[in-house]
Amino acid sequence: MSPAETYLHLSSGLIDRVRQQLPLIQQAADLFSQTILAGQMVHVFGSGHSRILVEEMWPRYGSFPGFNPIVELSLTFHNLVVGPNGQRQAMFLENVSGLAARILRNFDLKAGDSALVVSSSGCNVVPVEMAEEFQRRGVKVVALISQVHADASTTRHPGGKKLQDFADIILDTGAPVGDAMVKIEGLETPVSPGSTVGGCLVVNAIKAEVAERLTRAGQPPKVLTAGVLLGAEKATALFEAAYDEHARRLAPYYSGLGA
Repeated sequence: MSPAETYLHLSSGLIDRVRQQLPLIQQAADLFSQTILAGQMVHVFGSGHSRILVEEMWPRYGSFPGFNPIVELSLTFHNLVVGPNGQRQAMFLENVSGLAARILRNFDLKAGDSALVVSSSGCNVVPVEMAEEFQRRGVKVVALISQVHADASTTRHPGGKKLQDFADIILDTGAPVGDAMVKIEGLETPVSPGSTVGGCLVVNAIKAEVAERLTRAGQPPKVLTAGVLLGAEKATALFEAAYDEHARRLAPYYSGLGA
């Protein structure tokens, strides 16, 4: 097989791995639906390239309010690579103990909230402490990791814990150790990671299940939808309504701070 064919073949294996986790995906969807039906938020966090999966959950076409994307630019703004706001700083900050608590200081978390925390290795300090802080505040946590990569990795958490140690439900992207999946003859290191593919499969499977539960409960979600499907006027109205709902859901998480 060519390298491209190899990547596509291995990616089909990621689909199989996600399919094996359907009972856990159903559990995660049950948890998130309960939170959203209660008028509350599912908090979604990822640092580094895991931010991709945060934004995959909300806001984008085919997604809906109920999810609070927590994305810190200092941990995720990779575009400049070097110099100010460079990758070295982001990778350093990702392992600063105490930063997760400072981030969550901005939110008045509620009983009944839930969270999705994404980290391929499950070993960087900030996502681990984020899950730890969520659980300490009574928020149930779904962790999305690469199981074999996390098992093979050494945690930087000061207490020796990994993300899965602070999770109520653990889901697996299916990506291999090291994430990159394709070996090239004559090249020492593999290329083309799989965690984004597997992670997108997981979060969108959850999203579909949540949408069904909300609709069945008589609260169909306001889904961001392209104008080519609905017409520009209706699509614009739906976007505005979805953003307004997001704002209303988020407002209580600020109103009680410092009280």
